[in-house]
Amino acid sequence: MRYLLIPLLFFFVTGVSAQERPADKKLIQFSGIITDADSNNVVPYVTITNLSNNDQMYAANYKGYFSFIAHPGDSLLYTAVGYSKATVHLPMNIKGDSYTKMVKLKLEITYLPTVKIYPWATVEDFTKDFLSMKIADDDVEIAKRNLSYSSINGMMQTLPRDAGEISNINWRYNHDRALNKNMVQTNPLLNPFAWGKLMQLIFNGDKVRKEEN
Repeated sequence: MRYLLIPLLFFFVTGVSAQERPADKKLIQFSGIITDADSNNVVPYVTITNLSNNDQMYAANYKGYFSFIAHPGDSLLYTAVGYSKATVHLPMNIKGDSYTKMVKLKLEITYLPTVKIYPWATVEDFTKDFLSMKIADDDVEIAKRNLSYSSINGMMQTLPRDAGEISNINWRYNHDRALNKNMVQTNPLLNPFAWGKLMQLIFNGDKVRKEEN
C-alpha cells in the first residue's frame, strides 16, 4: 500500500504544477528608436525595464536604437536622465514575430524656488561692512574726476588709437607729402648763415664760462 501511494502522490504534484504554470507566451522581436518629443532628436542610452518580465532591463545605444525579445502585452518602462518616465504597453494581438515602435520622451523641467545669495554670513558682518562703506560721489564729482588732466593724460598714454584717428593721421601725412613733393630740401651744412649762427653760439658759450670762472 505504501508503494502504491508514492506514484499517486507524484502524479498529483505534477498535475498541480501544470495547472499553476501558465502557458508559454509568444516571443517577438521588439525594436524601435527613442526620440525627444519636442525636437525629434534621438535620446541615447535610455534604460528600458520590462515590468511584466521580472523587471528585466535593457539599454538603447548612442543612437537611441533598441531591440530585444519581449512578449505581447508586456509593459515597458523607459527612463533617462533629464526626461520624464514613459510606459509602453505592447498590444496583445501582434501579428508576426517582430514589432516596431517610435518612443518619444518629454524633457523633465523642474522649477526651483528663487534663492537670494547675500555676501554676509551674519548680521554683524553686514553691520561692519555697512559702517566701513565709502559713499560714492555724485555725478558732478565723477564727471570732474573723469575730465581731469591726470585722467585724460592717463587715457592718452594707455588707450590705443581707433580706426578714425589712424585714418586722419594717414590722410594728413599723405596731404603734406603731396604739397611738399616739389619743394627742394636744403642741406643745413651748406648754409653759411647756419654756420655763422653756430659759431656765434660757441663764442657766447666760451664767454659765459670765462665770466663764471
